[in-house]
Amino acid sequence: MRKAKWVAAAAGVVMLVAGCGGEGADKSEAGKGGSSSAAPSASGGSGGSGSDGGKLDAAAVSKEIETAATAAGFSEDPSGDPVTPELKECMVSWAADSEKAADPKKSFADTVAGLTKGGWAEGQTFSQAGSEMKTLTKSNWTLKASGHLSGPLKVVLFVGTDTGPECAALFAADLEKNKKS
Repeated sequence: MRKAKWVAAAAGVVMLVAGCGGEGADKSEAGKGGSSSAAPSASGGSGGSGSDGGKLDAAAVSKEIETAATAAGFSEDPSGDPVTPELKECMVSWAADSEKAADPKKSFADTVAGLTKGGWAEGQTFSQAGSEMKTLTKSNWTLKASGHLSGPLKVVLFVGTDTGPECAALFAADLEKNKKS
C-alpha cells in the first residue's frame, strides 16, 4: 500500500510539472529533448522516436525504461500499481524492486545515464534528504525518475506521461472523475 501512495504521488508530480495542457511541460531545459505537443501515436509501430522526429508510444517508453533499468541492475517490482486502462496510452509507470539491487543508488544513476544515452534529455533535478527526482524528455514524453533511497524504505519509480493534447484531455478528465469520488 505504501508503494501505491508513492506511485500516486509521483504521478501527481508529473501532472503538476507537465501541466494539463501540455504547454507547461517543463520548458526550462526540456526543449533540448524535442518535446512536442503532438498527439500520441495510435499504432504500436516500431516505437521509433529519435532521428526521424517520430512520436513515442507508451509501449516504447516502457520498453526503454525497462531496458535501461534492468541493465543497471534493477528488476521490476511486480507489486507496483498499474496505470488505469483509460490512461494506458498516455502514461507508463515502472517501479524497481530496489531491495534486490546490489546498490540501488548506483543503479538509479546508471538507469538515468542509460536513458540519456538512449536519447532522453535530462532536465531539472530536485534533491532533498536522500531523495532525488530527475526530469527527462524525449519526443512527446516527459519522464520523472524518482529515487527515494535513504531510510528503511527504498523506492525507485519511473513515471512517464505523453504531453500531447489528447492525453492532456484524458488526464484532465481522470482528475475531474477522481475529484468527485
